[in-house]
Parts: sequence; C-alpha cells; structure tokens
Amino acid sequence: MVSAEAAVHAQRWRRRKEARPGEILDAALDCFAEHGFAATRLDDVAHRAGVTKGTLYLYFPNKEELFKAVVAQALVPNLERGEALLSEAAEPQSTAALLAEVMRGWAELASSPAGAIPKIVVSEAGNFPDLARFYREQVVDRGMALLRRVLQLGIARGEFRALDLDDTVRCVVAPLLMAMLWRHSLGRHELAGFDPDALCQTHLQLLLNGLRVCRPVGDRSIGKDAP
Repeated sequence: MVSAEAAVHAQRWRRRKEARPGEILDAALDCFAEHGFAATRLDDVAHRAGVTKGTLYLYFPNKEELFKAVVAQALVPNLERGEALLSEAAEPQSTAALLAEVMRGWAELASSPAGAIPKIVVSEAGNFPDLARFYREQVVDRGMALLRRVLQLGIARGEFRALDLDDTVRCVVAPLLMAMLWRHSLGRHELAGFDPDALCQTHLQLLLNGLRVCRPVGDRSIGKDAP
C-alpha cells in the first residue's frame, strides 16, 4: 500500500514532469539572452532548469530544436493575440486604436527577456542560416503580414492614406526592432536606462500623424482622434 507521503511525492513529481518542458524553455531563453546561440551550452541550460542533460534530450533533440521551441513559446503567442484582435476588429473601434493595441504587444515584448531573440538572430544569422530562415518564416513574415492587414483595413475604411504597404510595414517595424536590439546591447550601458514602451508610444504618435487622412476642419469622422 502506498503511503500518504509517497502519494504526495508522486503527485509533485507528475506536476514537475508536466511543467518540465516549460521550465527548460525558460532556462534556455535566459541562457540564449545572456550568451547568444553559439556560446550557449546545453549543459548550462540543463543546470539552470534543474534537470540532467539526458532529461533535456528527452524533450529537445538538439540546440537548434530547443531554440525553435523557445521562439514558439516566447514570440508566437504575441502574434496570435494580434491576429485575434484583427479578426475581431469591428466598428466603432478605429483602426488607429487597433494598431495601438498591436504595437502595445510589441512594446511589452521588447521589455521582456524574449526581446533578446531578434538580437540573437540578427547577430548570428550568417553562421546559422537555417535558424534565420526559420525565424523569418515563423515570426518576421507573420508579423509583417499582420501589420499589412491592419494598414489595409485602415485604408479601406478611409482612415489611413493609401501608401505603399510593403515600405510602410518596414517603417512600422524598424523602430520596434531597434527597441529590442538597443535594450539588449547599448541600452544596458545607458545611465538613465532605456524604456522600450516610451519609444514605442512616441513611434505610434508619429506614425499615426503620418498615416491619417487629412480631413477638413470640423470633420469628426472615425479615426481622426488619437487612440
């Protein structure tokens, strides 16, 4: 007969086993953020996660697959939230407010440990082209498609000016990418600190002023007021 103490231990172990992949991914993100992809060792990840290297291999066959799983856990949910916001978008919410919500998610991401991932990819893309290709397909292409759809919606509603969508999307993305790269590089050495959220808010205001359709004085059409 199993004792009460053994039953409690078994229950804790089951919970631990179920949580283990997430714990390994959290540890991997910290290691990748601190050391980059090439310099991160699976031994270090296992040690930080509190598991053996053999246990780590049960879930992730190599470092490349581990990094892909980190990307999927840390970045993809943010894209899914943005896509859900767009699919639910309806009047009377302005497209400017929708764009603000999408960019707010990017600002939160830039302030989190996951904000280090773009820097890792950019700095090591030449040595690990397969990972760079994976990141472009799973994150960059998907994120740019999301922003393109938001801009198209604003143009179709008559809220935004008709601009070249590809170039405009790149202009939207550039400061957001800069916020992540800066925070995890030179921003670490700024005495006053670096606030990605403040940068994103300033970028949003400049962006909306450039996107909005100029209307006659007194026109209160949707999309005129800032979100």
